[in-house]
Amino acid sequence: MGKNKKKSAAGQDEPTSELGDAPVMKRREFSQLVKPLHAELVAVQEWTKSTGAKIVIVFEGRDTAGKGGVIKTITERVSPRVFRVVALPTPTPRERSQMYVQRYVPHFPAGGEIVIFDRSWYNRAGVERVMGFCTEEESKKFLRVVPDFERAMVESGILLLKYWLEVTDEQQTQRLQSRIDDPRKYWKLSDMDLKSYSRWFDYSRARDDMFRSTDTAWAPWYIADTNDKKRGRLNIITHILDQIPYEPLQKPDVKLPKRQAQGDYQELQQLPREVPAAY
Repeated sequence: MGKNKKKSAAGQDEPTSELGDAPVMKRREFSQLVKPLHAELVAVQEWTKSTGAKIVIVFEGRDTAGKGGVIKTITERVSPRVFRVVALPTPTPRERSQMYVQRYVPHFPAGGEIVIFDRSWYNRAGVERVMGFCTEEESKKFLRVVPDFERAMVESGILLLKYWLEVTDEQQTQRLQSRIDDPRKYWKLSDMDLKSYSRWFDYSRARDDMFRSTDTAWAPWYIADTNDKKRGRLNIITHILDQIPYEPLQKPDVKLPKRQAQGDYQELQQLPREVPAAY
C-alpha cells in the first residue's frame, strides 16, 4: 500500500497515515493533545492507589509497531511505583523448565498497582511459534489454556486490557530501514528483527490463530492502528481511560509554607567539582 497524500491549505501534498485519510500528526499538535490525557492518567494513578485496584495492560504487535513509544507516553508523567513496566528478557534455563506462564505471575500487580507488559505470555503464540522456539503442539496447548489463565486473573480482581498494535508491511519496512540508517535508532535493530521481517505472513497466521483462541468476553483484544504513531498513542490512551472506572482527580488547595530563616548558615565558598558548561 503506497503512502496516501492529502493537499494542505497551501496546495502542497502532505503525508497521511497508511490506513486512513488523516495527515500524519505533527509533533506540536500531539504535544497539545497529550497534555490533558497525561492529567487523566495521573487521576487514574491516584484512584488506583486509593482504591487498591489491580490493572494489567498487555501490549503486543509486530516489530516496529510502536509498543515502546506508547508505553513511554503513558508512563512519562506518572509514578513508576504505581505504573510498573515489565519487559522480560530471554528465559533462563531454569525458567524454561517451569510452567510456561510461571515467570510472568510474580510481576502481577498488588493492590494499588498498574503493570504494563511490553510483550507478555503471548510470546508463545507469536515469536516463539514463528521462529521455532517452541513446537507447534506447545503453541496450540498454550492457546487452549490461556483463556482459563486469564479468566483466573480477572476473577482474582485484576482488570486485564490487551492491545495489539497493527502496522502495514510497507510501514514496517520504512521503520526498520530508519533503524538501519539512523545511528540514534540502530540499537533497536536486532538479529531477530531481521529474521522475522521475512516471515510477515507466518506472523499474520499466528496472530489470527491467537485472536481466534484468546479473544474472550472476559479478556478481549483491542486492535490499534499505529501507522501514525502519534495518533495511535492518543487513541490507545483514550481507550485505556475509557476502560478504567476511575474518578476525576480532586486537586487539593496547596500553598507553599514559608521557608525557615537563614540563621547562621553560610554558603560554601568553594564548591566540589562542577559539570563543565559545554552549552
